[in-house]
Amino acid sequence: MTQSFQSVLTLLTPLILQLLILVFSVLLDPYLRKRDKRLLLGIAALLFALIVQNDLDGRLQDDPTLDTWRTVVSVCGYCIRPTILMLFIRLLDVKNRFRPLWALIAANTAVYLTAFFSGVTFSVTNGQFARGPLGWTCHVVSLVLILFHLAQALVSFSDIRKPEALIPVLTAVLIIAATVVDTWFNTDYIFGALTVAVISGSLFYYIWLHLQFAREHERALLSEQRIRLMMSQIQPHFLYNTLSTIQALCRTDPEKAFDTLETFGTYLRQNIDSLEQPDRIPFVSELKHTQVYTEIEMLRFPSIHLEYEIEDDDFTLPALTVQPIVENAIRHGVRIRSHGVVSVRTFRDGKDHVICIRDNGKGFDPDVNDHPDETHIGIKNVRERIERLCGGSLTIDSRPGEGTAVTIRVPEERSSHESHLR
Repeated sequence: MTQSFQSVLTLLTPLILQLLILVFSVLLDPYLRKRDKRLLLGIAALLFALIVQNDLDGRLQDDPTLDTWRTVVSVCGYCIRPTILMLFIRLLDVKNRFRPLWALIAANTAVYLTAFFSGVTFSVTNGQFARGPLGWTCHVVSLVLILFHLAQALVSFSDIRKPEALIPVLTAVLIIAATVVDTWFNTDYIFGALTVAVISGSLFYYIWLHLQFAREHERALLSEQRIRLMMSQIQPHFLYNTLSTIQALCRTDPEKAFDTLETFGTYLRQNIDSLEQPDRIPFVSELKHTQVYTEIEMLRFPSIHLEYEIEDDDFTLPALTVQPIVENAIRHGVRIRSHGVVSVRTFRDGKDHVICIRDNGKGFDPDVNDHPDETHIGIKNVRERIERLCGGSLTIDSRPGEGTAVTIRVPEERSSHESHLR
């Protein structure tokens, strides 16, 4: 094995392995959109062709009998490079708004096809390569495309506002640096810096696309969960019982019926509005929603008494957090008592905002009673949202026959900017 072949093999092996990893990952990934799969596989195919082109170009040098073949190989290389960069732009251009940029690819291809009958771009004579007056066309077009892609990635970063959005930005910077190296520095490497950078960038993009899917999937789960929460709040029996109460009041106390109907409308509106709320809402909004709900319940069950001891209300938490816990306390706890009491207390404990919800109901075994198939909102559901959306916690202390205490801890937000990024 010659030293030159060993050097080629040393450079070729990691590049081929990266591309194979990319291809198999894309083919086996069930979560990538078909459009993104096609683009990534197209990039991989062109990169394989570019590796072959780089290798052939090195082998055909200094051999006057192969001038025509070297011209063909060089034209292919000059046409492939900007095409790969255009496919990177297409990865971010979901709406295909930048289709006119393909005109640059067509113009670049047309310019280099002139090499077969003119030396305006380059010529190969007696094994020697000579660049013509338009010989830098590929480099200029590539630089324009990658700068455009960098601007596109920066806009994406400002829209997404997530750390993983830096991946396309850093990839663009890497490719720009490689383009500069290939353009202004004479390197004796068999494979150009741009080839290596684009192969690595393709892997980075696959990782980025997968992270984007995970983010979209998480948002879809949160939206679905929010809908389930709202529908759980508007149970048929609650609607029926409330309307029956209003109907009875229409005969005995029309003014009270009017006020109750207004309160009930507020409750329904707040539930629907919760679908459009951000992940975290002010505690005072959640408290108001809880008070509207309990006002209706106390009308139906006069033996229930609600106590509020609010020492701390300047923080945010996931929507529909306190109200479902209070609802569980009323529906599954204190309604059996001749004097049922539910208390809601908030206070600061170090850097944590603490919410304690206690009742003197029948109590329950948390390991047995908290099942997602129950008709009421499961405490597990509320706990998961508190942990995911604000890094908080929910603990339960319940004893059958004595009552239940639910404690919610919400860590202090570091800053409004960090809260927005979350």
